[in-house]
Formats: sequence, structure tokens, C-alpha cells
Amino acid sequence: MQISENFHDTSPVIICILNGAFIFTADIIRELDIDCEVDFIKISSYEGMNSTGSIKMIKDISTDIKNRRVIIVEDIIDSGLSIKFLYEHIIKYEPEDITIVSLLAKTNNYKLNFNIDIIGFEISSEFVVGYGLDFNQRFRNLESIFKLNSPSG
Repeated sequence: MQISENFHDTSPVIICILNGAFIFTADIIRELDIDCEVDFIKISSYEGMNSTGSIKMIKDISTDIKNRRVIIVEDIIDSGLSIKFLYEHIIKYEPEDITIVSLLAKTNNYKLNFNIDIIGFEISSEFVVGYGLDFNQRFRNLESIFKLNSPSG
């Protein structure tokens, strides 16, 4: 796995973005053959199928990441607003470096001044659910990822 290769000589701190990335993060850490620590951060930026345009911090990390290698695991990067907020927040803790891993990315929707290091799949602008991704906290438990056709599900 690319993460194990990139971090073979270190013990990175993996920061899972709640709630959406918890299944993806669990699958990643089970595949790693390196030591790591796991922490969680939770933000909110969506109401229904729409971004609110602002980010609310709900739970911050509890691990000291100063001079540590950090891997942020995100479920989906859409507008880039959330990952930009998280990157700028995490950088304040002075990690050695930050690697960003996202299961999905709508690459035509965002412009960032930092790299998304690992993207599982690039998708178009549809609203998707399943495998941790939700609509109003529903559908996270679906085994696969599905396009949501209507707000009623």
C-alpha cells in the first residue's frame, strides 16, 4: 500500500474526519504494515445536500502532533472548503508534514493551494452516499457508493 511505503520509517498520526471517513479510515489502517496512531476530528459544513458555506468545529484532535507526520483521511472533497479549513487548522499544531488522503474528489469543483496526495476516485458533481457518506446522517451503512437521486432517498 502506498501509505505504508511512504511512511515505512515513521509512525504517523492518522486523523480521521468524522463522520464520513470512519469506514474508509478503518479499511486503510487494517491494510497498513506500519505503526500508526489514530485520532479523530469532527466538523460540520452541510445541511441536507448543500454546503452551508461555513465550517463549524465540533471535535478537535487530542493527540500532540507537533513535529509528527500526519495523514488526514477525508471521505470526499467537493468544494474544498472543509479540507482547506482542516489543513489550515492542523498546520497550526506544527506537524512535520501533512499528507491528505481522500476516497473521492470532485476535482473540477475546487482549487487549493496545497496538494491532495492520494485520491481514490475522481467523480462528477452528483451527490453520493454509502460507505460512510451520508445524507442527513442516513445511508452511511451502504456497502457501496450510490448517487442520491432525490432528497427523500
